[in-house]
Amino acid sequence: MSTSKIRIVLFGSFYRGYYLIAELLDGPMKDHFELAGVATDDVGQSFISGDKRVWQYPHAPQEETMVEDECLRRGLPVYKGRVKSDVFYEIYEQQWRPDLCISGTFGQRIDARLFEFPKFGFFNTHPCVEDGWPSKYAGPNPFQALRDDGHDHTTAALHRVDSGFDTGELIAMSQRIAMPPHASVVDMHKLTAPVIAKFAVPVLAKLAGVAA
Repeated sequence: MSTSKIRIVLFGSFYRGYYLIAELLDGPMKDHFELAGVATDDVGQSFISGDKRVWQYPHAPQEETMVEDECLRRGLPVYKGRVKSDVFYEIYEQQWRPDLCISGTFGQRIDARLFEFPKFGFFNTHPCVEDGWPSKYAGPNPFQALRDDGHDHTTAALHRVDSGFDTGELIAMSQRIAMPPHASVVDMHKLTAPVIAKFAVPVLAKLAGVAA
């Protein structure tokens, strides 16, 4: 069993990124984690493919920077540039040195240099339904795809990050979360984010050898 804090790095933005920070730092497992750094979306940059993701929908300007603002408020290191770059590799490997990584609403692909570094693994949270794995709902806009197919609920997969797109080993699946008929994609991000954070963090702790 691990006796020292787990150095975790978050790759996230919007509500899922925000609630993952809150759960890691304030939730029941807070004494087991050290949030070593946060990489988040810079919505103005083309490399995050904002036109294919949640940022294409109406949202408040403050929602674009809510993770960055929370990091600044808490004194956490935050990065908004390209993650597949020598600048970030040095920060990641020399300064942040994660034992484990978690991604939630993040607009850049993760390469092998990043996902192979943490000794306990690199994981992603992805909305889907109980349709097998990999899910039909892999991709940048799963809530819209679920809505288009008439689903009245979602779940969230916690899976390993690999070289594919939402194809890595399935680790755990969350409880069902209802999708109200009137709920927009942005609404679904807001409704599901705290549930996903509370589901994912204890699983991550267990993967790193921490007893619940």
